[in-house]
Amino acid sequence: MATYTVLGGDQQEYGPATVDEVRQWIAEGRLNGQSLVRAEGSSQWVPLSNFPELAAALPMQTPAGGPPLLATAGSGLAVPAVADLRVSACLARSWDLLRAHFGLLFAATFLVWMLGMVMQFLPLVGVVYWLLQGVLYGGLYLVFLGCIRGRSVGVAEVFSGFGAGFAQLLLAGVMTSLLSGIGFLFCVLPWLYLTIAWLFAVPLVADKQLEFWPAMELSRKVVTRVWFKMFGLAVLAFLPVIFMHLLTEVRVTGMMLDSLRDITVSGAPDWARLMEKLPELMKEVARVSLPLVMLTKFVMLLNLPFAVGALMFAYEDLLGSRAASGA
Repeated sequence: MATYTVLGGDQQEYGPATVDEVRQWIAEGRLNGQSLVRAEGSSQWVPLSNFPELAAALPMQTPAGGPPLLATAGSGLAVPAVADLRVSACLARSWDLLRAHFGLLFAATFLVWMLGMVMQFLPLVGVVYWLLQGVLYGGLYLVFLGCIRGRSVGVAEVFSGFGAGFAQLLLAGVMTSLLSGIGFLFCVLPWLYLTIAWLFAVPLVADKQLEFWPAMELSRKVVTRVWFKMFGLAVLAFLPVIFMHLLTEVRVTGMMLDSLRDITVSGAPDWARLMEKLPELMKEVARVSLPLVMLTKFVMLLNLPFAVGALMFAYEDLLGSRAASGA
């Protein structure tokens, strides 16, 4: 009798199990079509839905699985066997998606953007927003993926992250932000690499119900293969926001350098005068930067639907249902 080994959500192997035992686990809701299974005598991990004798026990509403998966040697972590990315296609398809579903996608994006604006500008509440970024964006990603896959979705799905997967989405958002930030303290290159490499961590938790660390590792391993393409896609997708950030930095830095020249004596800073002028300097920085920061936030609102769409098409090509169908 054929037996199977199952890779659990905790990345532990369970089995060997018979067909009847695996079907029982499906009935109990412990497995779905995307669960990774290895047949007796095989070294490959593939989605459960690839086995007709097991797939027959799946509920009819089970969504299509992701791309074919193989086990990474020594890690137990499943990684897609093929990863490719067409940057121009992701941008073009995002534009078409936005034109076809503008009302829904803009409304969902505006909701997440507005919550971020309110929480970021309230004392202490900014920390709450930092904690909830993964939860909010996880729901937003599902709205975009639903439109891409032709599924009926509504704006309310933005809040779907507050359901059963809340803890894992929260941890995914916090850990990717925290660890990449730590990388920035040592050098900008680790921060840049990790920021791009972990772009799909939150979507993986929201879409495939992975735990946060396996999702981060899967995202990193897949994106690393096409890292420069993903970097190019992210830059092009967020180009208006990047331009506004650079404009703000250049404007504020130039103003501060002009102020420092006024309080230098014989080429050396006059520290006593600097401390005296510091409150006035900070007020001037706020006066100059605040309008630019608000304009950057507005540009982000206009840019975000297109950028998220481009990233989600890349996710579909590398990890989602499009990769499974060979699209």
